[in-house]
Amino acid sequence: MQTSLFDLYKIGVGPSSSHTMGPMRAACEFAQSLANSALLPTVTRITVDLYGSLALTGRGHATDRAILLGLSGQQPATIDPAAIDSLVDSIRSTRRLLLAAQREIPFDEDRDLLWQRDTLIPPGAVTQHPNGMRFRAWSKPANAAENTGENSPETLLREATVFSIGGGFLLDDGETAASKSTAQKSITPLPHPFSSAAQLLDAAHSAHLRIDELMLANECALGSLTPDAVHARIRIIWQTMHDCIERGIATEGILPGGLKVRRRAHRLAARLTETQAGSAQPNETQPNKTQPSPSQPAAPDPLAALDWLTVYAMAVNEENAGGGRVVTAPTNGAAGVIPAVARYYLRFVENASESGLLRFFLTSAAIGILYKENASISGAEVGCQGEVGVACSMAAAGLVAAQLGTNGQVEHAAEIAMEHNLGMTCDPIGGLVQIPCIERNAMAAAKAVHAARIAMQEPEEHKVSLDQVIRTMYLTGLDMQSRYKETSLAGLALSQIEC
Repeated sequence: MQTSLFDLYKIGVGPSSSHTMGPMRAACEFAQSLANSALLPTVTRITVDLYGSLALTGRGHATDRAILLGLSGQQPATIDPAAIDSLVDSIRSTRRLLLAAQREIPFDEDRDLLWQRDTLIPPGAVTQHPNGMRFRAWSKPANAAENTGENSPETLLREATVFSIGGGFLLDDGETAASKSTAQKSITPLPHPFSSAAQLLDAAHSAHLRIDELMLANECALGSLTPDAVHARIRIIWQTMHDCIERGIATEGILPGGLKVRRRAHRLAARLTETQAGSAQPNETQPNKTQPSPSQPAAPDPLAALDWLTVYAMAVNEENAGGGRVVTAPTNGAAGVIPAVARYYLRFVENASESGLLRFFLTSAAIGILYKENASISGAEVGCQGEVGVACSMAAAGLVAAQLGTNGQVEHAAEIAMEHNLGMTCDPIGGLVQIPCIERNAMAAAKAVHAARIAMQEPEEHKVSLDQVIRTMYLTGLDMQSRYKETSLAGLALSQIEC
């Protein structure tokens, strides 16, 4: 285990961690590499080729905008979402961008950003992942016409093939996730190493620790941080999630992209608030149905907490679909599940506390790390079971930990949640993170709560282990046809004409 909680929970922008945040990071890193190697003054053109799922659904996921912003030196964690439209419009109207925020060069999308929709993997690549990008930097003689590249001799200065493997994580061609983690972390000795759920439980049992306590010790070692510093960073993550929920609830309108999907979180929240205030209007479609007296409010709805859970999840994913500020959890497409369950815990669970919230995030991260390092969190690789399914599993485990459930109950909840997301495809209509993604986050949040409740009410012995279900999820994803894995070539994506 070399993945950090803060690798899984990254602050960025929507609508996709693999198709927006990953490409933006890759483009920025390529541009910066030119600056770092003193090649920038000689660059006269940049070309970018997109392959596989990036090419097939990239327009709906704003991959083209992400590439423009990344080449201009912008990063997902720091860019102002409100400035994105004006920055992109300026590049497109002038057909020029400020490479690495330092050197202005021409950039004509029709010529320089190519969607290779018929090619799954970049030609000659060693790494086999369907989210591939190839960046090339060119130079041509100073006396050549600027926009006549096909008639002017050009010299290839640098080339890089990069893969966006989910959650904003990147791999260079030929790298593996394990080798990259090793290089980045330099094999930091951990007080409680684990690479499977069984090892996690054994390590916690041997040290007489809860899973969140074990994770806190490992996080301190990975980042050379104090426990207070780790907690402070988790609070920032939660505050970002909380603010995203609030913006999603406050915002009305139509989501971008052409499907004309209307935001619903605001209306749902308003209706719930009105009902809970006892001011709900009589049901006009059923005039003969007995209604509560205006002076006697209706009895509280026992499922109101579930309705609010839906509002929280949808609010986050509507913000994500609109390109707003979100936190990968562990991806953008699944960004609503964990914030919704965390907010549900704080509002509706008796004796909820900030210490419980910290346990929630530390424990959920331990489960997410198991999926990241032993399977995949990429919808383009294993379908939506690797995104929303993993988020559901993480949230279920976190909710048990927040309520001081046992380590065995944490593992059981995570297993239950994924067991009932196995085989879930990723087939967004129009290549947009809207249908079925927004509602799917709400459904997964409810599943997470249910899984946690089952696990805490049952004996800890169960037939299927978390390790077994993680392995099953990965093999199921590999068996899934590629047209059901974030390509919009089958399933729900064909239920309507693409806009």
